[in-house]
Amino acid sequence: MTNVNRADLEEFLFQEALLIDNWQLPDWLKLFTDDAHYYVPSTDVAEDAAAENNLFYIADDRFRLGERVTRLMKRTAHAEYPRSKLRHLISNVLIRKAEGDLIEVGSVFVTYRSKDGQTDVYFGSNIHKLVKTGDGLRIREKRCILASDGLRPQGRVSFIL
Repeated sequence: MTNVNRADLEEFLFQEALLIDNWQLPDWLKLFTDDAHYYVPSTDVAEDAAAENNLFYIADDRFRLGERVTRLMKRTAHAEYPRSKLRHLISNVLIRKAEGDLIEVGSVFVTYRSKDGQTDVYFGSNIHKLVKTGDGLRIREKRCILASDGLRPQGRVSFIL
């Protein structure tokens, strides 16, 4: 596979955000490797904290992430039906590390969520561990680090950051 540059990585991250914003979660899930993990640590732990020893809002392996997507796509997912309107803004994309087929990418995000007449703002940074495959880039790990002091006034993360 040819070398991946920052523009390629930005395009990948922008496309990922678009899939989430359009609630194309089954297609979003296809971006993950079979051994992938998706983490959203609580706001009081270190960026590199382990889910085994710390409180995380979300600590899903690929199987649990698939279950989350299946649940969110159903009408019975009361927290997200009708679905929230989402817009993800991704910026400050930097290659943090590249070794072999693994690329660690940092970025900053702002996610706007509108539901029930209220708009909430979530902001922070993402760390994606991407692998180059024959089918293009895939996510081995995604870690969303919220930069707010907590989830108040939002109160919950019932959608995909």
